[in-house]
Amino acid sequence: MKFSGRTLFNNTPTEIVLSDGRVQTIREVDFANGNTWIAPALIDIQVNGFAGFDLNVATVPSEDVSAMVRALWRVGTGFLCPTVVTGSFEGISNSLYAIVKAGEADPFIAHSILGIHLEGPYISAEDGPRGAHPLEHVREPDWDEFQRWQDIAEGQITIVTLAPEKKGAIPFIEKLVANGIIVALGHTDASANDIRAAIDAGARLSTHLGNGAHALIRRHPNYIWEQLGADELWASLIVDGHHLPPTVAKSMIRAKTLDRCLLVSDAVALAGMKPGIYQFAGKSVELTAERCVRLVGTEYLAGSAIELARGIENSVRFAGISLKEAVSLATLQPMCLLNAKTRVEAQTNLILFEWNAAQCEINLLATIVGDELVYHSEARSTEEKLIRKLSP
Repeated sequence: MKFSGRTLFNNTPTEIVLSDGRVQTIREVDFANGNTWIAPALIDIQVNGFAGFDLNVATVPSEDVSAMVRALWRVGTGFLCPTVVTGSFEGISNSLYAIVKAGEADPFIAHSILGIHLEGPYISAEDGPRGAHPLEHVREPDWDEFQRWQDIAEGQITIVTLAPEKKGAIPFIEKLVANGIIVALGHTDASANDIRAAIDAGARLSTHLGNGAHALIRRHPNYIWEQLGADELWASLIVDGHHLPPTVAKSMIRAKTLDRCLLVSDAVALAGMKPGIYQFAGKSVELTAERCVRLVGTEYLAGSAIELARGIENSVRFAGISLKEAVSLATLQPMCLLNAKTRVEAQTNLILFEWNAAQCEINLLATIVGDELVYHSEARSTEEKLIRKLSP
């Protein structure tokens, strides 16, 4: 089997030869299909669930973690930080344990997991900033508790999202940073002084900036402006058209610049599911036909229902950036933040896709992870045709 296309970042005609589903050679050629692009596999540092698989239920089978990762491969996401949200000590422990076990059982799953993102439980208890996180489990930072979780995770917790205004948060941030963990500010009602203190302590990222916030806040100053204007902070953005209106996404990308932005899906288990009412994080949520997830009866959002590739498309539409620039926000930038270049580039981890410039749409053709072809659109098409043929 052969694939050919142009590399997105340097426009080089390239041929990829596979045998038994494994990459044998990658070489520059004289000519390649002009509308087939080759890019690094996408990296999503905030994934709560996908395709019906939820990382934040009472008991998470490790098989569900593996199935979720494989489902993400089919939409171009080759790497991720599985995200565990606010819960009881036992609930978070169970989720961490399942992620570790999934990696131990399958080296390909371990290859795709670049670390675990712990989002909470050390966040604001206020309605709005708390988002869909359960109030009963929100608490103050506890270093001993965190160390027990890190032991369960076998050191794989790489990102921690917290609210810097919590009691004891600043020394807690200092300890996290000293242990090589990326500290992200999010789900917060922090003052300007709180945010500055967190940055001085080593915080580096704003989690889904503009979300996990009150529906109404003062014009200025406020915790969104303070983070947006802090050059020390990167910003992760959910560009699904719901979490950030198009003009807000455009403004944030321009303010932070491409060098300090990255895209996340913040996908929950409902991503890939049909519209309807579901249970998520112990609450009733509605998945709309527009792929928006809201707490039932409120305007508060509860994660997204898109894959990362849709965020790339929307970034081109909303912010007027190039395809290459948008893809970098979901590949090169998170790789840089995580300092994962060596690990990601140690093997072949690529996507091949067609780009419809008129509609700003990606048509994924193949995903290669760890030198293996893990998704091929033609194989999927053949499988779907067989299912239809065998259906009564």
